[in-house]
Amino acid sequence: MTLDAYLTLLILVLTFGFLIKTRLPATVIFLGALTLAITFELAPAKECLKGFSNQGMLTVAVLFVVAAGMYATGAINLITEKVIGLPRRLLTAQIRILTPVAIGSAFLNNTPLVAMMIPVIRDLARSCRLPAKQLFIPMSFASILGGACTLIGTSTNLVIGGLVTDALSHGAPGLPTLRAVKMFDPAWVALPAAVAGLVFIALVGRFLLPHETGGADQPVGQRKYSAEFKVRGGGRLAGKTLAETGLLNGDGYALKTLRRKGRSQEDPPEDVVLEGDDVLMFITTVDNLTEIWRMPGLIPNLMLEMESPRHTHHLVKVVISRRNPVVGRRVRELPLPGSPYRVKIVALCREGQPVKGALQHHRLEAGDNAILEVNDDFFYLNRTETDFALTRPLKGYHIQHTERALEAIVITAGMVFVVAMGWMSMLNAGLLAAGAMLVTGCLSLKTAAQSIDWGTLIVIACAIGLESAVSHSGLAEVLATLFNTIGGTNPLIALTVVFLGCTLMTNIITNNAAAAFMFPIALSMAAQLGVNPMPFIVIMMVGASCAFITPTGYQTNMMVWGPGGYTFMDFVKIGLPLTVCVGVVAILMAPVVFPF
Repeated sequence: MTLDAYLTLLILVLTFGFLIKTRLPATVIFLGALTLAITFELAPAKECLKGFSNQGMLTVAVLFVVAAGMYATGAINLITEKVIGLPRRLLTAQIRILTPVAIGSAFLNNTPLVAMMIPVIRDLARSCRLPAKQLFIPMSFASILGGACTLIGTSTNLVIGGLVTDALSHGAPGLPTLRAVKMFDPAWVALPAAVAGLVFIALVGRFLLPHETGGADQPVGQRKYSAEFKVRGGGRLAGKTLAETGLLNGDGYALKTLRRKGRSQEDPPEDVVLEGDDVLMFITTVDNLTEIWRMPGLIPNLMLEMESPRHTHHLVKVVISRRNPVVGRRVRELPLPGSPYRVKIVALCREGQPVKGALQHHRLEAGDNAILEVNDDFFYLNRTETDFALTRPLKGYHIQHTERALEAIVITAGMVFVVAMGWMSMLNAGLLAAGAMLVTGCLSLKTAAQSIDWGTLIVIACAIGLESAVSHSGLAEVLATLFNTIGGTNPLIALTVVFLGCTLMTNIITNNAAAAFMFPIALSMAAQLGVNPMPFIVIMMVGASCAFITPTGYQTNMMVWGPGGYTFMDFVKIGLPLTVCVGVVAILMAPVVFPF
């Protein structure tokens, strides 16, 4: 090996070592690795930086915005409520999530699918008290397994299919049985492998993944509030039982009272059917109150007329000052004559404890803590802070703009349709969809900017740049020679080597780069052995999709890495045995379906 090849190998080892052994952010580690590659001139600087203008990386960025539009309007929740519901057990949740994700990924690009499912799983884990860390990685893996089953399911298969077409156009010397890859050719091998993989995840994955629950532990001594919400007549909760709404399973809050037509029921049973104008009182902390506040179909019980649309409102935590004229007044008397404020009182707390009874009967006292729903005018009117001793906005929480849900669904479906028909690239369609989300009001510019996970994009860009160093330094050629040597004269061993080579390269660099790197090696091995190249082609599609061992192997892994709060080793623990499971099935099936 050349000196550059040794340096590249050392940088890769150090990169994975730091990811495993340190708590440094992945963005810092990958930026450092890319800096070393540029410093030692392991590849031209232009090639090392190509990831920052890479179409795949930019596509992921745009799809974050499209997914945010689907979530902000509640469109994705409408769909998942029908498909997933509110599962009580982890196995049930995995079956309801992983199966449709895998099927959808076989025909749709799995990147936008995962992008839209991330907030859904986050909310589902909180509302159903399920371990989120046992759902994020399985969802990413299910999308990868499903995508490998068809020619259009993943860009990796499209790349390999294109390389086969190019090889045929040049005559494919020594490979008379080589033919173009058809739509469902990969399915004969990838589908059994995907089924085996999903069964493994559901039955064994729970023992290999972290067990932390979806909700964070609450700090000791956190204030508890009484919060009142009314069931909106004709809304999504009216006509459902409490069990179906998930309100009894909330993490960090408890439903204490249901009031209907002047009658109160303490600790209502789960079979109670909600009606419009029912008033629900919860005991909750501030952090968990936001989950109830954002739930479609619920509105604060103490409503005051506000001209601005509700999806533009904010939550604010306030402490009532002794100079506030509301001191000594009952909540039902608000707003006082001449008061400039138009707010909705959501929750009340006194001396760190929730108040008892209906909020409207309480007399307000100086020092009371309240949570208010306000519009932008509130911050201007309260700029002198004479009425409230403390004002703290609760940032990052928004009401879903459900009136725009249909528009968001149509926009996203149109994006998927034009890509599936081959009329434009995923990036082009994603840009148009993101623009349509903004133009139609499904999404604000501020929310769109906040939706982009810049850390994930940096890691993707750096990983693509490091692939250039692997190729230009000569390390790729060394690995190719090694694979050919190991393959020998046995077709099954050669097939295994191709699978292992694809898997290794996919987890070190990117899946598409691994496919392009292994393609000539696989065809060369098939030609030397004088066997049918089709099992090698299909096993490449499966192997290049087995990006389970490292989070950097596939973009959907990197998308769930942060939201799931995983470590590098979390992927290794479940990804390694899953790769073995999928590999064994694929290697045994390939020569049966496509004989040597």
